[in-house]
Amino acid sequence: MRIAQITDIHIGFDRDNPDEYNMQRLRTVLARLAESPNRPDLLLMSGDLTEFGDAESYDRLADAVSACPFPVWPMVGNHDSREPLLAAFPQTPSQGGFIHYVLELTGLRLVVLDTLEPGRHGGAFCPARAEWLGAQLAADTQTPTYIAMHHPPFESGLNWLDSSAREPWIAKFADAIEPHSQVRGIIAGHLHRTIHTLWNGVSLTVCNSVAPAVALDLTPIDPELPDNRPLITDELAGYGLHSWDGNRLVSHFECVGALQPLARYDDRLQEVVRIIQSERPA
Repeated sequence: MRIAQITDIHIGFDRDNPDEYNMQRLRTVLARLAESPNRPDLLLMSGDLTEFGDAESYDRLADAVSACPFPVWPMVGNHDSREPLLAAFPQTPSQGGFIHYVLELTGLRLVVLDTLEPGRHGGAFCPARAEWLGAQLAADTQTPTYIAMHHPPFESGLNWLDSSAREPWIAKFADAIEPHSQVRGIIAGHLHRTIHTLWNGVSLTVCNSVAPAVALDLTPIDPELPDNRPLITDELAGYGLHSWDGNRLVSHFECVGALQPLARYDDRLQEVVRIIQSERPA
């Protein structure tokens, strides 16, 4: 079972331009997924699908992914709006005003959590969502479960973009999943970089973005003193590929664009491959 993840696409950043830069980056990633030898079984779009949450941008996005040879499941981020998203992707489950649902996969459950609070940049986890998540986790305590959410509930060190570890929603979310040992990990977006950590004993992986990346600068930022540091950089568009082997989820990440391969599997590297393979138990 292979779950592809793309996140932070931000379609509509360049208004009135159907061929905007972010759309070009998205098409490059989708082409790679469709043509890859590791074609996924499904594609999860983990939030910030558009820049302004407008219907036209969702329609453009829906058109772009319509030819994908695998199911596509959208999520909401802080740049999204629920109603136009559901209009463009009517197959998406929603309940109680939230876009959250469970994907029952082969030997694996993927719980998709809505962390959007309109008007707020950071995440949210209200009592209604806590009740819903608790019910979903209690419904099956045996099957390995991963939670997909746009906002990662930890401080990465990207000071200007992070949620604070002291935000009440993070503590409430931690309390909600703590009793459930079947929760193996969390996959998220929002930070525009590939990041991995262990959070409260749970594996937490953030996927790199389709839109341009957040610069890797972990020094503190002063909101009252612009210091001319780079905040967004033009790194290549990327995606995650989470491979479930029946026991664990192994996450790979690839950047897609105009890169030249420096080595191919030819006669010169065949012996290297043989040696590595021979070291593994039969």
